[in-house]
Amino acid sequence: MTMSRTDALVTVTPGGPYMVTGGVPLATLTILTDAEGESETWTRGDALPTPAKYALCRCGQSARKPFCDGTHTGIDFDGTETASRASYLEQAKVFDGPVLALMDAEKLCAFGRFCDPHGQVWNQVAHSDDPEAKAMFLQQVGNCPAGRLVAWDKVSGTVVEPSLPVSIGMVEDPAEECSGPLALQGGIAVIASDGFTYEVRNRVTLCRCGESRNKPFCDGTHAAIKFKADYPVTESPTA
Repeated sequence: MTMSRTDALVTVTPGGPYMVTGGVPLATLTILTDAEGESETWTRGDALPTPAKYALCRCGQSARKPFCDGTHTGIDFDGTETASRASYLEQAKVFDGPVLALMDAEKLCAFGRFCDPHGQVWNQVAHSDDPEAKAMFLQQVGNCPAGRLVAWDKVSGTVVEPSLPVSIGMVEDPAEECSGPLALQGGIAVIASDGFTYEVRNRVTLCRCGESRNKPFCDGTHAAIKFKADYPVTESPTA
C-alpha cells in the first residue's frame, strides 16, 4: 500500500533482535490524552544517536533498551513469527460511509486507542459527508500507529494516509502506565527471519515486549503486562 525507501529496512533475526539498516532515525513517541484521558495526539522526542545499522531489542529483556544486549540468548524467548502474510486489503473489514470508507484489520491493533474519542471511528464514518466530522475522523484514523485503521476516499478511489517521515518511534503510553511497540513510519520494509518481505505500509507496529501473539507485529499485550522500557540509553550502540 506504500512505497518504501529502498535502503530503510528492519530485518527480524531468528530468535534475536530487529536489525535496522539505512540510518533510520529513532526517537520516543508519546501518546498524549485529552481531559477525559482519551488518546488525542502524539509528541515526538529528540532522535537518539544511532549508526547506519543498529539492533533493537525484541525480547523485552535487554538492559540497554531500546538496543539489544544479547539477553535473548540466555532466556526462554520465543521469537516465532505467527502473523498473517496476507495483504492488508485481504485482512481488512470495510465500514462504508457516504464520502469515506473505513478499513479495519483488527489483528493489527496495537492498543493506541485513537479510535475511541468522539463516539468512535466506526460510527463517525457514517457522517463523513460533514466536513467537521470528516476532519476529525481522518485525524483519528491517521493517528492509529499500527495502520490497523485506514481511510478510503470513495471519490478519488485512493487511501488517505498522513505524511510521515521515515522513522522508528518507541511508543510510550503514560495513560496506561506502560511502554508500547516500535512504530515504523514512512514505509519501512520489514523482512521476516526466513527472508519473506511483509507488505510495506506507511504505519506498522512491531512488538518489543516479547509477548505478542502476532509476532513480529504488536497485538497490544504490552498494556496487559504493563511492559516498561525504562529510559532509553543515550549513547550510540555498536553496529
